[in-house]
Amino acid sequence: MDPNRATRFMGEGYTCAESVLMAVSQEFEIENEITPHMAMCFGGGIGLTGAVCGAVSGAVMAIGLIKGPAANIQEFQQIMPIAQELRSRFEKEMKTMNCRELTGVDLAIPENFEQYMNSNTPQKVCAPAVEAAYRIVMELLERRIS
Repeated sequence: MDPNRATRFMGEGYTCAESVLMAVSQEFEIENEITPHMAMCFGGGIGLTGAVCGAVSGAVMAIGLIKGPAANIQEFQQIMPIAQELRSRFEKEMKTMNCRELTGVDLAIPENFEQYMNSNTPQKVCAPAVEAAYRIVMELLERRIS
């Protein structure tokens, strides 16, 4: 696992959600041109609303992509603890999984978004969140696949 893969995608202009999902997809050799598109609107906490951090959303989508589809309720119940542990570990490390709490910015306000993009917050806050979500989800997926 390349620990910087997801943050490199972010540095190329992809959202936090796109970056994590693309990095996991690439790691498992299942990437395609559609992958980033399905994650795009999760950036900024679901459409810039400040809800669940996009990096977490991308990681959760990656769990479904790698582990799904569940053939039955038993398989579904076996997969859900992976997402639960992802949430728990991310919150423990980052102190919250809420985008607005992480960034301290209401990104839905256009002026705030512009200021955010011109600040060091993406590097100081979002890059570590992307790195954490990617590292955690890869650890969880590799542990349950081996």
